Amino acid sequence: MALQLKVTLVRSPIDRSQSQKATVKGLGLGKLNSFKIHPDNESIRGMIRKIQHLVAVEPVG
Repeated sequence: MALQLKVTLVRSPIDRSQSQKATVKGLGLGKLNSFKIHPDNESIRGMIRKIQHLVAVEPVG
């Protein structure tokens, strides 16, 4: 099984730039403490890096 990442929204995207808000939405996150499981690849890592101050990431699998 390939490594996956659990991405959890821990800080609000309110008062952030429009591109950061779009990245949060693109990762499938809505409310605080919501999470999604994503495959560990370059595009997901880049999105996480862009909003690293808003999310918590932990490996799964």
